[in-house]
Amino acid sequence: MNDSSWGAPPQAGQAGYWGPTERGPVPGAAPAGPAYDAPEAQQTRPMPIVPDGPAYGGDQDDDRGAARTGGPLFRDEDHGAFPGGNGAGFPSGDHGRFPDERYGGRSGGPSAQPHATPQHDSSYVPQNPEPMPAAQPQPQPAPAPAPLKKSAGRDLGAAIGVGVGLGVVIVASLFVVKAVFVGVVAVAVVVGLWELTSRLQERKQIKAPLVPLAVGGAAMVVAGYVRGAEGAWVAMALTALAVLVWRMTEPPEGYLKDVTAGVFAAFYVPFLATFVAMMLTADDGPWRVLTFLLLTVVSDTGAYAVGWRFGTHKLAPRISPGKTREGLLGAVSFAMVAGALCLQFLIDDGTWWQGLLLGLAVAASATLGDLGESMIKRDLGIKDMGTLLPGHGGIMDRLDSLLPTAPVVWLLLVLFVGSG
Repeated sequence: MNDSSWGAPPQAGQAGYWGPTERGPVPGAAPAGPAYDAPEAQQTRPMPIVPDGPAYGGDQDDDRGAARTGGPLFRDEDHGAFPGGNGAGFPSGDHGRFPDERYGGRSGGPSAQPHATPQHDSSYVPQNPEPMPAAQPQPQPAPAPAPLKKSAGRDLGAAIGVGVGLGVVIVASLFVVKAVFVGVVAVAVVVGLWELTSRLQERKQIKAPLVPLAVGGAAMVVAGYVRGAEGAWVAMALTALAVLVWRMTEPPEGYLKDVTAGVFAAFYVPFLATFVAMMLTADDGPWRVLTFLLLTVVSDTGAYAVGWRFGTHKLAPRISPGKTREGLLGAVSFAMVAGALCLQFLIDDGTWWQGLLLGLAVAASATLGDLGESMIKRDLGIKDMGTLLPGHGGIMDRLDSLLPTAPVVWLLLVLFVGSG
């Protein structure tokens, strides 16, 4: 084989003969000695010289696979090409001197310019480098969802503020002049009737006459305070009659449902409220009214506090999904404790065990009253009866548990300590 394709003969002092092998002369060694005769040298074919150029890149690399089927694609892949070599196709110790000689470089002369590699030249830049894939952004873990907080469903700050304001007005009027408190009750009754009749007309097209209801309702409260239960019943009957007559001034269509709703409204709001006025007529009337208000508020507060914290079992999901059995137990517990304290310290001739019974009755009546108005609002398809009281809704949304509780407290106090 003609070794001129592997570069110039080695310089003086360099070994150019590795000994006889089956492959003949090796790159970089000139034939010498009797190991090769002329006939064998003449039979060898000259190896075409590979022109100098980049080892990779461009169109010249398209036929590498065809020219060297199964051959190495990189410089250092053809390990063991020559016996006795260092695994890179060169004799041991010569790899560093002739790193790229087989790709066109010439050894031993000024023309020998081995290709720059990252190991030999820091300025080495590969030609036509394959594009590196763009760095894909690592997916960030989704933030942990914030823990859900239980909500009361209303503006609690506004509700507390309005409740405290109403309490101050009621207590002040209750202990200063009894007649002023009766007037406060009458105003609350008229506003409640207006809210109820307005919602009935808006949602059900029921036209309960407001004028006879408002006048008769206010008269009913005053009659209960002045004449007691007898006066309240008489005023109730006259109010119902006024509703029947007032509605006759309009067309007969819907007369029955309108007057029925009117009589119901007269009983539901003003008649039940007259029992508060009747409690006030006793000698310790202001304390009885205060006991009635405290027990009802404490019952509602206990139901809310316990139900919000521990409530899991629904009490009446078809009527009021927010009420739970645990809340009812809270209402009973709170009201019984408050009743025992009130009867022992606020009511003349009252005892603690009577207060326990009174608290139990108040918790039951307040819960039923709340469920009753919830049934009305669910039938009407509304959340609140009005928007007059921020955080509470309307006046009727505050009277819902008070109205049915008033006759219960009045009756039990009369049985326990007399009408006084």
